[in-house]
Amino acid sequence: MSASFTSKELPSDYKSNIVAMKRALKAQIGDVDALFKQVCDKIETELAAARKQEQETGSAWPEISQADLQQGNISPELIAQIKRRGCLVVRQTFDREEAVAMDQSMLDYLDSNDFDNIYGGPGDNFFGTLVASKPEIFPIYWSKAQMEARQSSQIASIQSFLNRLWKFETNEGQHFDPEVSIIYPDRIRRRLPGTNSNGLGAHTDSGALERWLLPAYQKVFEKIFTNQFDQYDPWDAAHRPDVNEYTVGSTTKCSVFRTFQGWTALSDMALNQGLLHVVPVPEAMAYILLRPLLDDVPEDELCGVASGHVLPISEQWHPHLIKGLCSIPEMKAGDSVWWHCDLIHSVAPVQDQQGWGNVMYIPAAPMCEKNKQYAVEIQSALKEGLSPPDFPREDYEKNWQGRFTFDMLNEAGKKGMGLK
Repeated sequence: MSASFTSKELPSDYKSNIVAMKRALKAQIGDVDALFKQVCDKIETELAAARKQEQETGSAWPEISQADLQQGNISPELIAQIKRRGCLVVRQTFDREEAVAMDQSMLDYLDSNDFDNIYGGPGDNFFGTLVASKPEIFPIYWSKAQMEARQSSQIASIQSFLNRLWKFETNEGQHFDPEVSIIYPDRIRRRLPGTNSNGLGAHTDSGALERWLLPAYQKVFEKIFTNQFDQYDPWDAAHRPDVNEYTVGSTTKCSVFRTFQGWTALSDMALNQGLLHVVPVPEAMAYILLRPLLDDVPEDELCGVASGHVLPISEQWHPHLIKGLCSIPEMKAGDSVWWHCDLIHSVAPVQDQQGWGNVMYIPAAPMCEKNKQYAVEIQSALKEGLSPPDFPREDYEKNWQGRFTFDMLNEAGKKGMGLK
């Protein structure tokens, strides 16, 4: 297929490449309408099953306890359910008391460094195309609570389990090491009681324009783009570590391959209190990719996709998917949630929130050449207290007291930083 870019820089004339790409894909696929109907039928079937489970049990999300996971008490049926839904709740990844102590440690860290008075607000426009507003996400990366969680045995055991859900060995070789995940420093969310929040609109991360225009992604989605949707496997890691997001200004991007995105709760969170929602169908990416090829979409448009922003999912272009959003269940401090890197997700709005809504973002990013390169890059950010390379250079922690330092890395942390 033509009209692809290999550079990390997005060309200024990319609109013309979108036109050429769409024409080439339509010719390659043939009957786009029939393929799109096939995809819609699959998604409707899966969403109906998810809704039924939600009505019967209260949640469509598979769940497992940290204790069962570490002991290997995971049935084949549960594994099949996780792969079907693309998401998982791990109960008590950390004991509730430990998680509450982490939250207090984070608050002390912020207070002792006068963060409330120096924080200048969001430093990027990454979520700018979404309907809802940006949640209360702070550019803090190097607290002791965050780093101790990232290098903990609890998180490592979950990451290894999740990585192994993927097909990481094929005839082309081993795409990543499932036993080691790099440390990927991400931010925190702190939402106060009584907050009114518009939440965050439905979207996917890890590439927007890239999913159509990059050669590596064209290979990842080859079965979709060649009208072989019944053979598409969203758990096949082939070519995934070869994808690079475009560098556009100073906006947030992701320079690593994440098998799963995730966060760990630092406070209890009740239902209907601005919780995470997902469309629990990993194959729904096919809907997103094919939708711009239908005749009602302007030739140079990709259903709201814009340079430098996440990939938005909207009622206008993706009504089936918006209707499929399913909430996580009630959470306790110490629980963690994880979702496949292609999964559509959102944060629900809330009025007068009851209780705190605090989380720290920790994904599963298995060791591969691409991820190791990023792990090495962040070593200096840790040493100097700087914002990691994937995020705007706000560098709040550069001169902060009480931050995690390089000498505090344990053996797992050193591996996760590419030092072993």
